[in-house]
Amino acid sequence: MKLDRTHDPQLRSWVESANAPGTDFPIQNLPFGVFRRKRTREPLRGGVAIGDQILDLAALGLKTGPTLNSLASLGRPTWRRLRAELSRGLSTKNARWKALRRHLVPMKSAQLALPLAIGDYSDFYAGIHHASNVGRLLRPDNPLMPNYKWLPIGYHGRASSVVVSGTPVVRPKGQVKPPDATLPAYAPCQRLDYEVELGFAVGPGNRLGRPIPIGRAREHVFGVLLLNDWSARDIQTWEYQPLGPFLAKSFATTLSPWLVTLEALEPYRCPAYPRAAGDPRPLPYLSDEEDQREGGYDIAMEMFLRTRKMTTATRLSRASFRDSYWTLAQIVAHQSSNGCNLQTGDLLGSGTISGATPDSRGSLMELGQAGRQPLALPDGETRGFLEDGDEVTLRGRCARDGFASIGFGEAAGRVLPALS
Repeated sequence: MKLDRTHDPQLRSWVESANAPGTDFPIQNLPFGVFRRKRTREPLRGGVAIGDQILDLAALGLKTGPTLNSLASLGRPTWRRLRAELSRGLSTKNARWKALRRHLVPMKSAQLALPLAIGDYSDFYAGIHHASNVGRLLRPDNPLMPNYKWLPIGYHGRASSVVVSGTPVVRPKGQVKPPDATLPAYAPCQRLDYEVELGFAVGPGNRLGRPIPIGRAREHVFGVLLLNDWSARDIQTWEYQPLGPFLAKSFATTLSPWLVTLEALEPYRCPAYPRAAGDPRPLPYLSDEEDQREGGYDIAMEMFLRTRKMTTATRLSRASFRDSYWTLAQIVAHQSSNGCNLQTGDLLGSGTISGATPDSRGSLMELGQAGRQPLALPDGETRGFLEDGDEVTLRGRCARDGFASIGFGEAAGRVLPALS
């Protein structure tokens, strides 16, 4: 781990809300986002979350424009210097803090946007517990396909329908064919689901034809966001063979607005997921000693549901990215291993993250056993899949003894009825 003074748990900020216990955005975090004041025509611009405030990056003389792509392209040395400058400026040790205070905007007064212009989006299937749970529902005798433990499986998603947290999601329509039907029909999805994931934002890209070595893979990642991969399970069941997900996934993907940098996540690195006896060793292009030693990240993710009848949301699951079978570096290395050129702003999804226990399952498909055992909610309602008016909210947090706890904000979306 590469730790420095910006990770010091004793650091305090002159922004008082950043020192509050439980805040997502203490001075040790400093995630980037894009914002403008609500009900204004101000241009979108870059900012940093600190407590319940946003520091406009213009305070440091930076012109980021409507996205953070230009900043993301600059690379790790620049990001580290900027983080150090922000940490010094927001610290109580800064005698000139009043000059920065006028560049603060309260979060409650801000409209947040997607932090990046996303050119391409790939979604992976790195959560082994999710893959096993879903595999048992579909293929009880053979849950994991033969290639699962050899390579990070993924598919090419749809970048145009990635939306920022708070954007409503219209129930999709598509071709469905229930098991007892003779013919398919075009109808609203009846088995709408969410998936608990992380999104990895690409910083500097690689040249076409030049794979990224696994030992350099993290240098190409700007940061991490929460990601909800909305899924139309009944559309997916009919369409996915033989080429995989398509319209069942492309109608919406929700991202959190705050991008937590890999620098902020250094204290929460952990060993890669332990491979069972008999599992194959990764091929050389996916194998790196340091990555196996500390290439995982202990990022806890919780999914909450609030129905139209509820006054407060209820937690459905809690899992950690440390249970991902494939590391972030392995995902990046594999995506580029055929010479594919990643570009600044590209998004790589982790795939659904579930744990080994029933309360850590990262989708309703798992929690409700594909609708066979609907989930009982505290108010007496049940859910096999999402209904109109349901709002799901994904939250993330990192905690480790001896370090400040940091959060990711949230990725939330409410289900609207299908268009007539």
